Order: sequence, then structure tokens, then C-alpha cells
Amino acid sequence: MRQGNSKIRVNDKVEVIAGKDKGRVGKVLRIERENDRIIVERINLIKKHQKATDASQPGQIIEREAAIHISNVMLVCPECAETVRMGKHLLDDGTKVRICKNCKATIESAK
Repeated sequence: MRQGNSKIRVNDKVEVIAGKDKGRVGKVLRIERENDRIIVERINLIKKHQKATDASQPGQIIEREAAIHISNVMLVCPECAETVRMGKHLLDDGTKVRICKNCKATIESAK
């Protein structure tokens, strides 16, 4: 496995570029860096059958998001609203920020 430094962070808006949910946009909920996979809100939904734990809790079918590979998504720039590649830029005060390669705007994660 690669275990590299990904440019995608939690709360980023991403678009799926490959797979069954191609073209859909969602917010990154969780990142699994060891497997290069991410979980995106309302993308790659699966149905999980859960057994009853006791008499008060009945069995049910839960719909939840499954992980997708990080290479199958692309960041959506908040300024130009397009899927973009990103780069890093060093500001005057010494902090590194992510920038959009198209419009050169800084990309901040929506908190």
C-alpha cells in the first residue's frame, strides 16, 4: 500500500469520478489513510442487516455509507465550483495552504 500524504481532508466537498456513483458530490466524513479509502456523505450506500440484540431492540436493516478508494474522487473548488487539481503554496507568514490549480484560490475545509 502507498500510505502517502493525501491532499483531501475531512469536510472537503468532493465529486466521485469513477464507479456507480460517478458524478455525485458529497462531503468527506472520514478518511482511512492506511487503506487509501474515504467515506463520503450519501455516496456508496449499502444495506447492513443487524440482528436483534435483546427483546427491546428488534432486528433491522441499516443503510450506511461504505468506503471508496481515494483515487475515485476529486476535490470541488469552493470558488470556481469545478473539480480541480490542487497544489500547495507557502504564505508570507510561513503557513502552507492548499490552492486550486485553476483559479489560484485558497482551499479551506468547511468546518
